[in-house]
Amino acid sequence: MTNRITALDLVQAELCEATRAYFAKCEEKLGLVPNVLLAYAFDEKKLRAFTDMYNDLMLGDSGLSKLEREMIAVVVSSINHCFYCLTAHGAAVRQLSGHPALGEMMVMNFRAADLPLRQRAMLEFAVKLTEEPAKIVEADRATLRQAGFTDRDIWDIASTAAFFNMSNRVAAAVDMRPNPEYHAMAR
Repeated sequence: MTNRITALDLVQAELCEATRAYFAKCEEKLGLVPNVLLAYAFDEKKLRAFTDMYNDLMLGDSGLSKLEREMIAVVVSSINHCFYCLTAHGAAVRQLSGHPALGEMMVMNFRAADLPLRQRAMLEFAVKLTEEPAKIVEADRATLRQAGFTDRDIWDIASTAAFFNMSNRVAAAVDMRPNPEYHAMAR
């Protein structure tokens, strides 16, 4: 096994102080700099755009919990067979939930998990948006509202699913590899 991050030969840019500080914060909080950030580090503008959107969706104010957002990331990535995101975000689900089996179910088949109606509706919507986006209709949004989601929550579900569909495609195109540390986290 090699230590490569992607199949592309892109040279890391000279990073500004703010980006170096961000990487240091990742190292401090996570014990690593996620390879996805290192993959984007060839172009600081692209890295900043990616991290700004990621941080807003996954860490910003939302009616969705951090765990629910990570669950969306894993379920979308499961459909897309994204090795990077399944590994990284599967670890996050295991860690946030405190239940390693839940992380595995999200990766393999979320329908095997005993989830509340709210989370099941959220994940079914994310699946449909990933597999058949043109077939989303008002009844799909109504199902989310009946499960207790606000219109702002629906926006956040859709935005999170869409972000991970984009990220999965980039990761697949460049053969992005997860940090090896993710495999052992929260087991």
